[in-house]
Amino acid sequence: MLLPSKKDLKTALEVFALFQWALSALVIVSTVILVNLYLVVFTPYWPVTVLLTWLAFDWKIPERGGCWFTCVRHWCLWKQYCDYFPLKMRSRRSPLGPQTHDLSPSLNYILACHPHGLMSHSCFGHFATEKSGFSKIFPGITPYILTLGAFFWVPFLREYVMSTGACSVSQSSMDFLLTRRGTGNMLIVVVSGLAECRYSLPGSTTLVLKNQRAFVLQVALIPAYASGETELYIKQIFTPGGFVNRFQKWFQSMVYIYPCAFYGHGFLENSWGLLPYARPVTTTGELQGDGGKIPRVLYRCPAQTGQHKTKFGFSETQELVLT
Repeated sequence: MLLPSKKDLKTALEVFALFQWALSALVIVSTVILVNLYLVVFTPYWPVTVLLTWLAFDWKIPERGGCWFTCVRHWCLWKQYCDYFPLKMRSRRSPLGPQTHDLSPSLNYILACHPHGLMSHSCFGHFATEKSGFSKIFPGITPYILTLGAFFWVPFLREYVMSTGACSVSQSSMDFLLTRRGTGNMLIVVVSGLAECRYSLPGSTTLVLKNQRAFVLQVALIPAYASGETELYIKQIFTPGGFVNRFQKWFQSMVYIYPCAFYGHGFLENSWGLLPYARPVTTTGELQGDGGKIPRVLYRCPAQTGQHKTKFGFSETQELVLT
């Protein structure tokens, strides 16, 4: 009888750690829908009324700092998640790059991540878990990773999402965290959001920034770039002006989400699937300005400057495109 090697077990744990996040969302959403249907069809209606009443009273929690749990952020499973790629953070104390400043707990910060990619794996791995050593790199700083409000619409799923420190990315949520939660808070925002998915292609670097107006003028800003995030999936490009391409643009105009067809690695060797390719992703960044004084010029992404390009897998000729 052949027993799996340590390497095989480690790989299996890494795949499970990565896949369980999407699987958990699917199971929770399906269970909530089925249970509610059962209550409506086969039982008296009042239990659903109780659930809806609870949601009505608790609806604003994702915009009021959430309810994160330190124990969830320290799960051993997240180490396997980070090791799958692996995810790396360039840091000598703080912020994320070789030219560092200590982050004072007496200020609030916004860490603007680029690019979004398709799933923002690096953003989640570094800032929604402790396996990259966030609390050691940024002592006295509390992270809040901001994401779409749709993740907080389903009971139990939203509690799972919020347990990692996630909150809604709405303006009211950001205002609350920056003005009513004291100081020492860091809001992690993938600035371009899902609108950038359409440009997420291996070998390209396109950031959607021109319509992202000055939401960061009152707090210290740390732009961060995840080199390799766009290399994790292969996206299908449809003929411009064709039926599918027109549908994608129409769908985006309706719900601000660009539907993509993509594939990655499968469970078997040399197969296609929905797992991202195991390619290194390195995040680096630099504090802009002096404390809360933010320069009015567009900040630069350190990984895109000449002295950093080749260190993170970019060619010398590759340029940063803003749209």
